[in-house]
Amino acid sequence: MDSLIEDWGLWGLFLSAFISSTLMPGGSEAVLSALHLYDAHTPLFLLAIATLGNTLGGMSSWLIGWLLARRWPAKRLHKPSQQRAIRWLERHGSPLLLLSWLPVIGDPLCVAAGWLRIGFWPALVFIAIGKAARYGAILWLLKEF
Repeated sequence: MDSLIEDWGLWGLFLSAFISSTLMPGGSEAVLSALHLYDAHTPLFLLAIATLGNTLGGMSSWLIGWLLARRWPAKRLHKPSQQRAIRWLERHGSPLLLLSWLPVIGDPLCVAAGWLRIGFWPALVFIAIGKAARYGAILWLLKEF
């Protein structure tokens, strides 16, 4: 059982983190917590795997937005709420992606960033920092309790 958790637990963490960062629900925090409490790997290694999976998931959402923009450009949106959201993202730009870890708004934020053509590298950096901060906070809280 130990080797099963050590070998497949990391893949499970990666896949759960990836899925959690798309528009589909996932439970990466629970998988991260379980692996940390099982003490099969160092917290830093778990942080790296979870962050990698979640960041790649966020970037896949960014790519979906980038592809959607080819068919439906932002200038075709006419509702006032849509125009406000566009102006907000355009005003704050890529640093707003630090909030990509937030439930409910984080995934659509990544899609909107791609759709508004926020650059690949800035998006990658800010998404990764936000995701790492969330997983780091979870691991820190687990250590404290």
